[in-house]
Amino acid sequence: MITISDKSRWAVRALTELALRGDGGPVPILDVAERRGVPPHLLEQLFASLRRSGVLQSQRGVRGGYSFRRDPSEVTILDVVETVDGRLGPVDDGGRGCDRVWTDARDTVVESLANLTIADMAEREARLSDAPMFHI
Repeated sequence: MITISDKSRWAVRALTELALRGDGGPVPILDVAERRGVPPHLLEQLFASLRRSGVLQSQRGVRGGYSFRRDPSEVTILDVVETVDGRLGPVDDGGRGCDRVWTDARDTVVESLANLTIADMAEREARLSDAPMFHI
């Protein structure tokens, strides 16, 4: 079954914010939550999972917060989704073997998510924010 929850979307949003900060220093979790509209208690849970999986590292204290342990160009969206929601497992076709379309769809989703990184998301967002706005 393919399950990608809102939690995964929020995690990608928050990690994109962290990547856009770019200096590599720790960023307070409340800053990220506020800028991305993610409930702070939820972001704490998500970042704790991402820290345990080796994506993030944390630093305590006045200048504490979270930063990337792995370079954002090495963190795929699939890594994030599978950390937050669990592995995107095989599709159960009911034992009939005739519903290959669902397995193909799962494989396409996995391939797409595996080929897109947090750095790619930050680059896309930066590009969009530089786009000219036309108001009528």
